[in-house]
Amino acid sequence: MDVKAYAAPAPSAPLEPFTVTRREVGPDDILIDIKFAGICHSDIHQGRDEWGHGIFPMVPGHEIAGVVSQVGANVTKFKVGDHAGVGCFVDSCRTCENCLAGHDHYCLGHSVATYNGVEQDKTTPTFGGYSTHIVMDENYALHIPESLSLAEAAPLLCAGITTYSPLRHWNVGAGKRVGVVGLGGLGHMGVKLAKAMGAEVTLISHSASKEADALRLGADHFLLSTDKDAWKAARYSLDFVLNTVSVNIPVDRYLGLLRLYGVMCMVGMPTDPLTVHTGSLAGSQKSLAGSGIGSIRETQEMLDFCGEHGIGSDVEVIAIQQVNEAWDRVVASDVRYRFVIDIESLNA
Repeated sequence: MDVKAYAAPAPSAPLEPFTVTRREVGPDDILIDIKFAGICHSDIHQGRDEWGHGIFPMVPGHEIAGVVSQVGANVTKFKVGDHAGVGCFVDSCRTCENCLAGHDHYCLGHSVATYNGVEQDKTTPTFGGYSTHIVMDENYALHIPESLSLAEAAPLLCAGITTYSPLRHWNVGAGKRVGVVGLGGLGHMGVKLAKAMGAEVTLISHSASKEADALRLGADHFLLSTDKDAWKAARYSLDFVLNTVSVNIPVDRYLGLLRLYGVMCMVGMPTDPLTVHTGSLAGSQKSLAGSGIGSIRETQEMLDFCGEHGIGSDVEVIAIQQVNEAWDRVVASDVRYRFVIDIESLNA
């Protein structure tokens, strides 16, 4: 079936109307009518080919929320009318040790990215959620709880799981003191999730204007990174630091906030390499780690957790015709906190 979409025709070119041909619904597939698609900063990095290896024309979008409108003959996990989500990948090799262990997001074979990737045939390009429909294997789709609005749920498929996964992996919960660096699309979800898990949360920012929102979102404390006295007082006070920013930061300085055996996890993706002095880690046996997204199982766990706690993303809903302006505003940090495209506007 041919569906309407928006694509970047070439690196750094403005997005424009495009037509995607989706495959027929196979026996294990579901067809999702896409209602909303979140704008992730990685859409921009890839659409502007800042990470290289871009496949053009490119239809971005891996924060997808919609409604199932057709199911294949073998489908058992979904029925027509279900609210369904699609995240950063739509297939994996299913046979490597990571896939077999339930860590399909770290597939050692061939993981199929939702967009800017190729299918298992290593030839057919994938196109993402800036489109009206998507066809995919039921095993890589997610159930979105009915208690969540689809617009607020869409960013959970990337921003939500990107912050949830490391918080869960490092056992963030009651009695833990957590710092979240940056209050953007990722950071605001980090604050909400860490607080819902029972942690004492400090939002760390270079912008004093973020304090009121940080506290509104659930942070217990606000640390201004340019306040030398406050920074000194905060040293050795945190068990875990989640760095969500996509720019280089002085890593050693932030490691100084950690207590004995503390962990700093990087989920933001700056384009330039970071540097760190070994002494910043060895002095108190601290760890500097990174985390990507989460498995299908963990993403479903995250969605269920958000449904139980009433957690959605703070969104600004736009029409697809505003997408190029929205991309520029994301780069300028001029959004609170996630743009979400109303896909119905593709039919305008």
